[in-house]
Amino acid sequence: MATPEPVTVLQRWADSGGTWQVLARGPATVTVALLTCTGEEADRVSWPTDPVLDAYLSEAG
Repeated sequence: MATPEPVTVLQRWADSGGTWQVLARGPATVTVALLTCTGEEADRVSWPTDPVLDAYLSEAG
């Protein structure tokens, strides 16, 4: 099974009622906290930066 694209992960998380927050952005990676509907951190993920992810984070955030 292929690993889901970061934008797909963030969209599914939000569609399920959660929110997310960018914790750190560097030249090579971005780290995002996945938050429950009550604001608690459920998970933390880091992805390599790419133009599609950067654009999504800028538009949605």
